[in-house]
Amino acid sequence: MRTAISITSRPLDLVYFAFFLVHIPATLLIDLQALYPPSLTPHFIRALPQFYVQMSNDPLIGSVLGMLGDSKPFIWFKTFLAVEVLFQLPVFVLGARGLWRDSRSIYVLLLIYAASTTTTILPCLSVLLTTPITSPQTIAEKVVSVTTFQRFLLLSSYIPFFVIPLIMTVDMASRLSKLITTGIDAADNKKSS
Repeated sequence: MRTAISITSRPLDLVYFAFFLVHIPATLLIDLQALYPPSLTPHFIRALPQFYVQMSNDPLIGSVLGMLGDSKPFIWFKTFLAVEVLFQLPVFVLGARGLWRDSRSIYVLLLIYAASTTTTILPCLSVLLTTPITSPQTIAEKVVSVTTFQRFLLLSSYIPFFVIPLIMTVDMASRLSKLITTGIDAADNKKSS
């Protein structure tokens, strides 16, 4: 049996652990408000995405919450939010627990999570990068737009949710490959002796 190594001695795992812990309240307090009825949400919690959208003009969150017009074109994003609650949120808890315990059995789940998340964040980044910059024309035509500062703010908040899972995908695939190779070599050695 292998001795667990402290999470503070495993820098990447510590980053993943912190990422999961930070992601839990962000998911529950902001992202998922598009999925559950406002009547179930205390007013002070409903104010969080309102403040966020006023500050950032996030076309994704603002649209699915109906703050920036019709939410129907963003049904794909609402589907991603459903994946976030049904799959990702449990992974945040299980992943943090597995990483804390230095459990290698969590690697498969983290690989699936990371690859899935990287794939779903990419279209979100595309929306942010193609949202028009605010101008007299976008204001006159009531087109959802962002200022240069808002685009910077949005990208600086979304990019880590792309980069960390991308690194995690490569890292977990590498770890699993090494474990599989070790297992195959052990099986081959056992057959030879």
